[in-house]
Amino acid sequence: MIARHDGAIVFVSGAIPGEIVDAEVEKVQRGTAWAATRGVIERSADRVDGAPDGACGGSVFAHIAYERQRQLKSAIVEDAFRRIGRITLQSPVDVVGSPVDGYRMRSRLHVREARIGFFREGTHSLCDAAATRQLRDDTVDVIRRLEAGFARDSRQQVSDIEIAENVDGSQRAIHFELLPDADPSRLTSVAQVEGVSGASCAHPENPRTMELFGSTTVSDDILGARLNRHVRSFFQGNRYLLTPLVEWVVRHVSSGPLVDLYAGVGLFSLTAKNAGAAPITAVEGDPFACRDLTRNAGGDVTVLEVPVEKFRTREKPTTVIVDPPRTGMSREALARVIELDAPGVVYVSCDVATLARDARVLLDAGYRIASARAFDLFPNTAHVETIISFSR
Repeated sequence: MIARHDGAIVFVSGAIPGEIVDAEVEKVQRGTAWAATRGVIERSADRVDGAPDGACGGSVFAHIAYERQRQLKSAIVEDAFRRIGRITLQSPVDVVGSPVDGYRMRSRLHVREARIGFFREGTHSLCDAAATRQLRDDTVDVIRRLEAGFARDSRQQVSDIEIAENVDGSQRAIHFELLPDADPSRLTSVAQVEGVSGASCAHPENPRTMELFGSTTVSDDILGARLNRHVRSFFQGNRYLLTPLVEWVVRHVSSGPLVDLYAGVGLFSLTAKNAGAAPITAVEGDPFACRDLTRNAGGDVTVLEVPVEKFRTREKPTTVIVDPPRTGMSREALARVIELDAPGVVYVSCDVATLARDARVLLDAGYRIASARAFDLFPNTAHVETIISFSR
């Protein structure tokens, strides 16, 4: 939250707008201060008692009642568009809510001396992932079994763990990121625990993956599309809002040619195909996701494994979907989208600041905002997934 003191901006963790708190300044840099709440003098009615450690990954809003969280996220979207994009939205953006317990289908955890957890904000100190409530109980049980396996090894082999699950939790694959001197042969017995359907390992920069056992792919049927994805492939992380999110995107796809940029494993391409869009070109630069995309498409979609910046086509699409990483679209990628001259662009964003920046470019190119909606894929955090439909 933002406070001001003697003309300086102070970012205060653990507070709620309207409260008066005792806050300890922890860092000052270029006239901006970062502080942490140490005591509440005048309490908001929206404060939650017994909230988990706000500094433990994914819990920065956990002390705030959930409906107020949604209101704050709507205000965050409005503020970013006004301040960064110089865009005034016509009405507050609706934020679709999510259950806060066990919502995560994908998680990245860190390993330190046989302990597994998230990092506390701004540190490399581990905190207990279970306390954040993001993971299913059976996922936490798997983590405990893996910790027991690590404890039996005299030498640490793994720095990080990726976990990928399907929606109902019946499939769970794990991937170990290896330390430089790790011995992968010692990991199969560690990974083979109840609740894990398959495991792989690799050094962080190595595109080649060693399969340890079982299947490292999980799968779901979303709006009639069978989506298989490797544990190392990107996929949306909230099991409860996955289908509503896809339904909203597909609702804004016109019949006719579709270009899906940053297509991942085909979440939007293949569900849009089932809704009548055709022909479809899906562009994905990540080799893991592109392999999954190719298998999932089965020849019904043209798949291109190239960076978005290098994509070219002579066919004018009726709709372009973009779902870039948190950094947003590069100037070259935005230029490609504008050159396509599609009547409709659907922008899916996990970072409202880069979305507002890119929206300004699209508006200057002649587009207008047709609709805006947000999905709280990350409850108890300050992040929100925002979808803007542009038309011209």
